[in-house]
Amino acid sequence: MSPSDAAPSNAVEARAQGWRTLAALQNRIETQIEKALQAKHGLSVNEFCALHHLTGAEGPHTRMQQLADMLVLSQSATTRLVTRLEERGLITRVLSAEDRRGIYAQATELGRKLHDEAAPTHNSALDAALSEAADLPELTPLVHALESLSIKV
Repeated sequence: MSPSDAAPSNAVEARAQGWRTLAALQNRIETQIEKALQAKHGLSVNEFCALHHLTGAEGPHTRMQQLADMLVLSQSATTRLVTRLEERGLITRVLSAEDRRGIYAQATELGRKLHDEAAPTHNSALDAALSEAADLPELTPLVHALESLSIKV
């Protein structure tokens, strides 16, 4: 029997269980935020996050690749997301003045307005999701860890 065939150690299993718990918390939070944003503003979580990044961007616009990295999406998924937001008049694409190949995204005035209206909904849904999760014994430690991180920021 090789070492790779051996049963996972307690440390490996604990880490795997921790990851599954973290994924469960993330899924709960994202689902609750998604429902609230869709119901009140017609936005998905990714659409809100894109607007959030673009309205807070340093400078007038953000490179598409940088936006993809911030959203943790592939380039093609980011392109589809930007296309949807562009069709709604929430963002525009701009060609790079330097090389004419780079494409930037920037929030429109309508996009900034919608972001500002949706931000309290996002924050309230996040707070509600974390409060509910804190009542579940398996998620309580993660919620406390998140709270301690936000105190340090």
